Amino acid sequence: MSISPQLSVSHGREAIAFYEAAFGAVVDHRVGGTDEHPDVVAQMSIDGATFWVADEAPEHGNFSPETLEGGTVRMVITAEDPDALFDRAVAAGARVITPMEDNYGWHLGRVVDPYGHHWEIGRPLT
Repeated sequence: MSISPQLSVSHGREAIAFYEAAFGAVVDHRVGGTDEHPDVVAQMSIDGATFWVADEAPEHGNFSPETLEGGTVRMVITAEDPDALFDRAVAAGARVITPMEDNYGWHLGRVVDPYGHHWEIGRPLT
C-alpha cells in the first residue's frame, strides 16, 4: 500500500516545470498537457517519493488553492540538505513563509509555490 498526494493546480504545464526546477522532480507518467489536450495529469517523483499534479477540474470537485484562496494540506520534504533545496525552491519562484530555522527538533522552513501549495522543507536535528 502507498499514499500519493495529488496537487490540483490552475496551470498544470507550468506547475510541472516549476516542480522540476524547484525540487528536481521528474515526470514518471503524464497524460495531456499538449496544445491539443491542454489539461494535464502527471505523476512526479522526488528521489522516489511520488506525488501527482493535475489541472483543477471543478466539475469533479478538484479545486486549486488559487480558486479556493487557500489550501488545506502542506507537503513536507525531508531532505539531506534542506537549506539548498529551500534556496532552490525560492530561486525557482516560491515565496518564503517561514525562513529556515531550528525549531521543535527540526531544521525547517516553509515556502508557498506559485500555485498556492505550501511546502515545508527540513530534516530532524537528531
